[in-house]
Amino acid sequence: MNPVKHVAIIMDGNGRWGIKHKQSRNAGHRAGLNTVDLIINQCITHKIEFLTLYTFSSENWKRPKNEITFLFKLLETFLKTKINKIIEKDIKLKFIGELNNLPIKLQKLIKLSEKITIKNESLKVNIALNYGSKIELISAVKKINQKKLKINEKNIVKNLYSKDLPDPDILIRTGDTHRLSNFLLWQLSYTEIFFEKKLWPDFQVKDFNKILNKFKNIKRNFGSI
Repeated sequence: MNPVKHVAIIMDGNGRWGIKHKQSRNAGHRAGLNTVDLIINQCITHKIEFLTLYTFSSENWKRPKNEITFLFKLLETFLKTKINKIIEKDIKLKFIGELNNLPIKLQKLIKLSEKITIKNESLKVNIALNYGSKIELISAVKKINQKKLKINEKNIVKNLYSKDLPDPDILIRTGDTHRLSNFLLWQLSYTEIFFEKKLWPDFQVKDFNKILNKFKNIKRNFGSI
């Protein structure tokens, strides 16, 4: 039985869900927050230590401005209104990505959220925001050069955004799309990947638990026999 320490999720299909239900793409993003709550609770129940959520990629700046503005406002509201619940559940928040390019108000909320949850331990939720794996790798190499260190696997790992995290055991991508979309390309080298047809707002606790059960029975060789 494989233990599950770290789950990463590409939460795909929010916009399509909104259109499918004859609403706006933004309505789908809002609905997706309910699924985030469900999965966070399940991670705590299963004593999963790390959950990493792909929230906004470095490529998402190509989307319409009104949708980008809505997404950032939605995150601001989430951090303001849910922070007490997050503290009650003993959840630690960490944001990974190029955070300096985000709106100043959101940057301040991110820093505050990280600061006031830093000692929490039940679940570490990592929010990949303005994140791109290729940019992360370039950034790591630049840091190594600045420190005048050798470019090797150990030093790259130490200089990634995810330097304090174990590699994911499981990657889940919803939305019936079979690609990684520039997410944790280095870290996913031996991760078990599950592509789910359901759009993110339709993803349920039973779907999550089904994946956990499948994972626990996979024979993981990591290159050996």
